[in-house]
Amino acid sequence: MQTSHNPEYNAEKDIFFSRTVKAGKRIYYVDVKRSRNDDFYVALTESKKVVTGEGEDARVSFEKHKIFLYQEDFENFLQAITDAVGYVEQNKGKREPRPEEQNLNIDIDIDF
Repeated sequence: MQTSHNPEYNAEKDIFFSRTVKAGKRIYYVDVKRSRNDDFYVALTESKKVVTGEGEDARVSFEKHKIFLYQEDFENFLQAITDAVGYVEQNKGKREPRPEEQNLNIDIDIDF
């Protein structure tokens, strides 16, 4: 994991703090940026290497997916991540029913 911390505004990248997490074919970037109204927010970026074609015709590109997390959502987001990681650690692969699967009280009465 790489970390960079820029206490001063970086006009070129608009990034004040950055951490990189390498995970196989994926790289995750956790960046702190500033909004137009001067509030900090976190930008989470997943970058996945994609190779198309073979040999000399192979082309490399990167798929990127971004999530922007604003200060008013930090606490709830952090709690949700903490809960999810705790669940995985405790259950090691046991699946919890989705909310839409939990309240399925369906009575079917069919006359033929």
